[in-house]
Amino acid sequence: MQIRRGGLDEPEVIALLAHHVASARAVTPPGSAHALEHEGLKAPDIAFWSAWEDGRLLGVGALRRLDDRHGEIKSMHTAAHARERGVAAAILARIISHAREEGLSRLSLETGSWAYFAPARALYARHGFTECPPFGDYVEDPSSAFFTLDLGGR
Repeated sequence: MQIRRGGLDEPEVIALLAHHVASARAVTPPGSAHALEHEGLKAPDIAFWSAWEDGRLLGVGALRRLDDRHGEIKSMHTAAHARERGVAAAILARIISHAREEGLSRLSLETGSWAYFAPARALYARHGFTECPPFGDYVEDPSSAFFTLDLGGR
């Protein structure tokens, strides 16, 4: 598996991100799905990674810088054919490493509270994330689960 920075213009990435957004919206009440559309991930405050193997897309993930110490994980999604192979864990490790290199001291994320999102919540818990209150522009929402990881530093 090769994890590389970028890939937002690859047709496979565009399709996986469209699937990610559609899936989140299909299982979440209107107004409670916070997945970014493909174009939103091109913002200058977002770093994006894609994981590949033998020319086939395995998964994606992104990091949005919220301020000089705090980042938000966005758009983590593993392709169906690549599930249970450690793809999400590898992308998450790359994001955490990048966040530390950039001097961030905290990472946070929002994911769904519904059963569909249980594997995501378990992944984050396995990597040291703990539940937290809403952060940034998020508000309390029974359809959302919020997590944070202290990276130390500053």
